[in-house]
Amino acid sequence: MILILSALLFSLSSNLDNLVVGIAYGIKKIKIGIIANLIIAVVTSTGTFLSMSVGAYISKFLPLSVANGLGAAVIIILGMYFVTQSIIKLVNNIKSKELALKNITDMIEYAEKSDLDSSGDINMKEALLVALGLTFNNLGTGVAASITGVSIQFTVISTFIFSILLIILGEAVGNHVFGKFWGKYAPLFSGILLIILGIIEFLN
Repeated sequence: MILILSALLFSLSSNLDNLVVGIAYGIKKIKIGIIANLIIAVVTSTGTFLSMSVGAYISKFLPLSVANGLGAAVIIILGMYFVTQSIIKLVNNIKSKELALKNITDMIEYAEKSDLDSSGDINMKEALLVALGLTFNNLGTGVAASITGVSIQFTVISTFIFSILLIILGEAVGNHVFGKFWGKYAPLFSGILLIILGIIEFLN
């Protein structure tokens, strides 16, 4: 049960960026089609698999207790970083260069720039660029999560599912109050989820 819970927490945290992407694109009326959504899901899931495979390889050279403690500590530190930076951004209303810390205002601008041909929808090339940006931000946490023993199989599957569903949900609620609320605070929630995951893995 803990394995599934940890995988779900990690996948949800890493895919909250997808929710913000969907909300921003929904607000700008830029459509993310089925193929583009699948490309993003496949790339992010592949990135998760590769980063977690690296973590699993590293853990072979560490005692179980050391690997668990080290991975959990890294996850908690990354979570605290996301929370701290998100609060600073919210208080000072500053922009972030990191995709994982972009709120809805930053992401709307990102959405406009990523629609390279100004067609009003995302083609395969544009979807790949968005996917790589999302994937890059999750590499470090993927390695750390795997070191602690978080299931690679469950995490990759749930990452694929969450990626698709959260982009669809984001597009659907883009112009609603709920969507704008989540779009504003998603980076903060993402950090909190990472801290919870780190604590669970530390105590496990």
